[in-house]
Amino acid sequence: MLSFIPDDPVIIAVVLILLSLIFFSYLLIRRTVLEFRDGMR
Repeated sequence: MLSFIPDDPVIIAVVLILLSLIFFSYLLIRRTVLEFRDGMR
């Protein structure tokens, strides 16, 4: 698994940014869905 990690720090930074964006958007969508469900009740 560790052998697949590239040595280029730019690629690592881009992957980290993409992962954080995906995680943040997931949290945002989850919170919005939960609030929408509460509003529908």
